Amino acid sequence: MNSKERTQAAINFQEPDRVPINYMSNAGLTARLKEHFGLKPDDNYGLLAALDVDIYNYYPVYAGRQLFEPVPGKHVNEWGMRTRWIEHESGGYWDYCDFPLKGASPEQLAAWPMPDPDDYNYDEGAALCEKYPDKFWAIGSPGIGDFMNSSGMLMGVEQVLFSMADDDEVLFNFWDRRLAAQLGTLERALDRFGKHLDMVWIGEDLGTQIAPLISLDMFRELLRPRHQQLVDLARAHDLPVMVHSCGSSSWAFEDFVEMGVRVVDTLQPEAANMSPRYLKDTFGGRLAFHGCISTAGPVASGTVEDTIADCREKLDILMPGGGYCFAPTHALQDNSPTENVVAMYETARTHGRYRK
Repeated sequence: MNSKERTQAAINFQEPDRVPINYMSNAGLTARLKEHFGLKPDDNYGLLAALDVDIYNYYPVYAGRQLFEPVPGKHVNEWGMRTRWIEHESGGYWDYCDFPLKGASPEQLAAWPMPDPDDYNYDEGAALCEKYPDKFWAIGSPGIGDFMNSSGMLMGVEQVLFSMADDDEVLFNFWDRRLAAQLGTLERALDRFGKHLDMVWIGEDLGTQIAPLISLDMFRELLRPRHQQLVDLARAHDLPVMVHSCGSSSWAFEDFVEMGVRVVDTLQPEAANMSPRYLKDTFGGRLAFHGCISTAGPVASGTVEDTIADCREKLDILMPGGGYCFAPTHALQDNSPTENVVAMYETARTHGRYRK
């Protein structure tokens, strides 16, 4: 099987030749892995090949006019979110900061610029899909949808949650403008190179480590109808949908099934009601799983042997009957030893094979 066939079989609850593999990582670890495999620093697709990755991901890059004033020493994206570089003992990462809409007036929120879907580069995605036609291509990211988290990056999570509890129409109108921009971008991408695509990836962080972040009623009233628009767009193009959700999020999975979602992503095994066995027993055959190899687990803090044992355990539970894609719960962090990550992917390639 090639990557496209393998992953399509898995998410359709069939057993392929081996479990499909995906890769997500911080830049520092990616650089170390390229060095380990003798690759050039810019050879991103060479690294994916070295790890036998099946699932490739793309989202159009904004190429329009600058919507926000630059901030010295910080990065400002097309949504106005600001990040600053934070060093730590293992490397570094870009962290959200400033929160330019914290305490903003209704007028400021209503006037906040949104990127025009016509200002994204769709040619690059089409070229990549044509260059790697045998790969399983997902379009999107955990940031598509993601109303609570993305708003929090601009105004702070506390303000977002209080506004939701207060039924603040100003916030909801802001969400809907952002949703319209994302729907427009996805529509153009699907029209431009949708024939090469295999899945749409969206997200919404719904849980803490121990409990839901909001109530099921609030999810159904405020978030589900908006997410449904993204799901319906994908299904109109005969594409399955994967939803990324951090923390304890399985309380929403029955709704995901009703909405037509096919795959759930992240699956932090240490969070409440997120153990692989619970997920497989409760949702297996109705939802496919992507993730479950904790970036805070043995791959970061254990030995090579610990990493192999953890990966084998997850594979043994989630592989039977299909429905599992091997992937880290989030981006692998810089504190993960290179040898652990290499062992992680080697285990997926070997222990992840089905016996026919």
